[in-house]
Order: sequence, then structure tokens, then C-alpha cells
Amino acid sequence: MNTGVRITAYAAALAAAFGAAYGVGTGVGPVGAPEKSEHAAHAEPAPSGAGSGRGDPEGAAQVSAPGGLQVSEDGYTLVLDTPRIEAGQSELKFSIEDAEGRKVTAYKTEHGKELHFIVASRDLAVYRHLHPVRAADGTWSTPVDLPAAGGYKVFADFAPAVEGAKGVTLGADLSVPGAYAPNPLPPAAATAEAEGYQVALGGTLDPGKAGELKLTVSKDGEPVTNLEPYLGAYGHLVALRDGDLAYLHVHPNEGGPGPDVSFTATAPSAGAYRLFLDFQHEGKVRTAAFTVQAGGSGAADTGSGAGTGNGADTATPEPDGHSH
Repeated sequence: MNTGVRITAYAAALAAAFGAAYGVGTGVGPVGAPEKSEHAAHAEPAPSGAGSGRGDPEGAAQVSAPGGLQVSEDGYTLVLDTPRIEAGQSELKFSIEDAEGRKVTAYKTEHGKELHFIVASRDLAVYRHLHPVRAADGTWSTPVDLPAAGGYKVFADFAPAVEGAKGVTLGADLSVPGAYAPNPLPPAAATAEAEGYQVALGGTLDPGKAGELKLTVSKDGEPVTNLEPYLGAYGHLVALRDGDLAYLHVHPNEGGPGPDVSFTATAPSAGAYRLFLDFQHEGKVRTAAFTVQAGGSGAADTGSGAGTGNGADTATPEPDGHSH
């Protein structure tokens, strides 16, 4: 899996490594109301504490091809055996094939998993972070519950166990047949609800610049200071760009078990992004979702932020991280 912010929206969008109470990178633009979608390149986030971006005197992060926009990259291909499923509970099967068409069976373990698998609807109203099981022949499978017909996209984030191999994020289309009416992107908001928890978003997001996004978790008005590790950290952040769903997998900065969890992130372009924070408390993983505008000018539009996950249908993962 790509550990860069490809918000691996990982290399199409934001980046960093998990924790809580974190250091701030170069500042990025305001968190505001989304404007029209931008379809541009994705940027790898600068490492935590990095000064300049690989020869860039301004310190901007180096921009590379966005993650998740291709089904094949660096000699690896995401083969979706079930590109069409029914709404409701279904099973997804897929494999990663190398340049010779052989199924990959050896992966590096990153954040506790050999491969991270994300499913999101094209309108970004539905988000699932799944943990598929790999068979000996290299076929992966996982149950998934998708609520309605429409277009979806799946992302496989992994690193092959090959010397010198880097992390890769591949994307493929998934369809659920039936009548479909896309939802509008939820408005930007500074707070989101997640099953009785309140999560506040601080920081800014600018194209091509690394900056800190800090998320603060509370419950019943009290800060949560005993978050539990999830995937090797106190928070897991994924960002998807509105329009093309460029994928950015942001990793947290160093920190303690709450209430703050911070990430260093870089937007690959101006435009609207959807952020999904997974955090674990009292043995259960919850997801809070935010809409963020990268670039532009003006004060942040806090919006209403009403509803669980700020308008997203986010699955409730089991303690082991499996969604249902």
C-alpha cells in the first residue's frame, strides 16, 4: 500500500502516517464550500516535518500522477471478478495480477494489512473501508453492503513483497444496476457526527502544498482521550476528489490517543474533496465524513454538518475493521 498521501487519495491527492496531537506542515488553503470539480494531477504529501519539496525552493510537494485513477500501474493490474453486483449484501472478488498475468500472492504488511480496499459511490455519498481475505491462489474476497443502485469505484492500496517495489493504488469501476439519482455533494462543515461522537476539523488544504489537518474527537461534549489503535494508529484518513475520485490515503503524524488526530496532507489540485476519518473507541470503529474545498479564497463555509458522517452513508466497521 502506498503510504504517501495518494488524502497513498494517496498519488492523486493528500498524505502522511497515523497518530494524534501532531506537527503542522506547510499551511494549505481554507476548508470551505465546494466549487465545481477539478480534474487534475494528484500529489504525494511531503513527509512529516519536511522542509522543501524535492528541489522546490518554495517547499511545495512534488506533484505526480493521481492514485486510483488507473486500473494498471507499475506492472500491476486490478482484476475485478465481480464488476456488477446487486444492491444490498453481496460478495466482491478480485485479484492483483503482475505484468505476466499471474495473481500476486506476496504482499508487504502495512498498517496491519497486506491490502487496503475502499469502495465509494461516484457521488461520494457511500463509503466502505473493507478488509478482504486472500485465498492461496491470490484471489481476494469480501462481503459488502451497498444501499442503492448507481456507479461505484473500488480502490486497492498495496505494496508487493518484491525488493524495491513501491506502494500502488489501483482503481476499477463497479456498477449496481437499477434506477439511479446521484446525491449532491454535502456542504462543507467544520464538524461531523459519527454515531454519537462529534468530530471537529481544523486546518486548511491548498493545492500543491503540504499542510496539517487536525481532527478532534469528542462525545457528549467531552474530549475523547482514550482512542484505540486502528490499523496501527489512532486514526485512518482517506480523501477522494470530487469528480474523478482521485484517491488520497493520508497517514497520521505522531501523537497520543486523542482527542486530536492530525495528518499531513497535500491536495493535487483545487476543487472539492471528501474526507473520511475512521477511528476506534470502545471496541468499535466509526467513520466521520467531511467535504473540504482546496484552493480558492474566502472564509471557510461551515455549513450545517447535520447527519451522521456529514451526509455520507458510511458503514459501521466491526472491531476488526470489517464493515457491515
